[in-house]
Amino acid sequence: MLSESAAEPIDAHEHWMREALRAAREAESRQEVPIGACIVIGNRIVAVAGNRTRTDCDPTAHAEIVALREAAQAAGNYRLGDATMYATIEPCAMCAGALIQARIPLLVYGARDEKAGAVDTHFQICNSDKLNHRIEVISGVLESECRDLMQQFFKDRRQRSEVSDQESGTLAETPASDV
Repeated sequence: MLSESAAEPIDAHEHWMREALRAAREAESRQEVPIGACIVIGNRIVAVAGNRTRTDCDPTAHAEIVALREAAQAAGNYRLGDATMYATIEPCAMCAGALIQARIPLLVYGARDEKAGAVDTHFQICNSDKLNHRIEVISGVLESECRDLMQQFFKDRRQRSEVSDQESGTLAETPASDV
């Protein structure tokens, strides 16, 4: 599944993915779902962000969207035709659509999202012949680290919920779709 882009060797992809992972861990420290993203132009980070949906009370404040906003401001252009997006988890439909709108040429992500992934898992938005832009996709960069971070977050959340329910005298069911 992991391939090498003509633009960057695999080592560089791992380097930038570690920046996205750092942002994911920062998001987790704010009780956000630990997803991180960074945008690189040339050999320079122009934006890095973690999820901010709860922090900002904004359902669109996914890590990828926040990073796209920052990168567009830094570049002075909403088109980012020379940028690479690194995301710890496969983007959802909203984020994949935003990548298309920004004309991102390369997306590198860590782990698939079996529930909401819209790049490879469900909708193949980045390669749709119905849209006016295609994105080269490299998946599986630091996959186990990205996946483990998400799985541990939801495992911990379920355990906290069970403890809370036991203390209050009820035991709520935890949806299996949280992992």
